[in-house]
Formats: sequence, structure tokens, C-alpha cells
Amino acid sequence: MNRNTLEGYQIRTAHNNESTLIINMLKEIAQWLKDKEINQWQYLLEGRDDEEIAQAVTNNNTYIILKENEMIGTFTVSSTQSDWDRHIFGEDVFLDSLYLHRLAIIPKYMKRRIGERILMWIQDNMHTDKKFLKLDCVANNTKLNKFYKNNGFEYFGVADGHNKYRKRIKK
Repeated sequence: MNRNTLEGYQIRTAHNNESTLIINMLKEIAQWLKDKEINQWQYLLEGRDDEEIAQAVTNNNTYIILKENEMIGTFTVSSTQSDWDRHIFGEDVFLDSLYLHRLAIIPKYMKRRIGERILMWIQDNMHTDKKFLKLDCVANNTKLNKFYKNNGFEYFGVADGHNKYRKRIKK
């Protein structure tokens, strides 16, 4: 698979001038989730992660998914733990993990298996010596938890109301 394509979609590192677009897209998705009574990302609506999102873009850890030049999704992958990661997973003493945050697809493109293909793209295209891809999600978000389990992630505990998942990406 071409490093920058995903079956009709383009994936690329977000540019610094796209931070506001990404923040606004994530807030729109958070509002959509809230309207659907799905407990996920309400804190984004309050702007509590705006600075962290912008910093992840600056650090070249954030990617966008494009369909014919329309931004339809985003995700962030980091090889260093954020404060949140340390809170949820504890200190990564082995330094063996990538951390996935804010995997999001706009509602009109949901249910097209794009999220599944993004997870495969991350595994196939991230040049890293890390062994695991780790993420967390709200424990009572049944659909999202099922999504990660169905995509090969192993549940390995709960912390502060969030289920912890990991997937081996390197042997």
C-alpha cells in the first residue's frame, strides 16, 4: 500500500496552519456524539484540549485524512507519553509503545470502515521500533470498545473510567 493513500483517501501529516480546522472538526464530532448521547469527548466542547491538539500538530504527530481535498478525519500518534497517557497507563518504563489519540471521522463518512483501515495503515506505515500501539476509550462506550476489540486490540484494564487497549505492532 502506498504510504500516503488509503484506498481512495489520502493520509498526510497535518500542517501547522491546520490546527484550527482540526480542533473545529473534533468539536463538531464531539457535538455529534453528545447529540447521539454517546459519552465521548464532551471535554473537547469546552476547549480543554485545544492547546494539546495544536501542540500535537506542531510536533508532527497529527495526521489528517482527505477525500478529494476535503478533510474527513484525523488521528494523533505519539511515541512519547502525554500526561494523560501516564495517568491512564502509568509510566512507560520500557519505552515500547506508541499512543493513539483522537481517531475521528466526520459523521458523513462513518460506517465505511475507514477507522479500521486507518488502524491498519498505522500498523503498516509507522516507522518505529515500538512494540505496541496503545489507546484508551471511555469504558461505557460499548460501540467504541467493540470496535477496538474487533480490530485486534487487547483489553488490559481500566483506569479512571477508561478502558485500556494495546495491540502488538512489532514482533
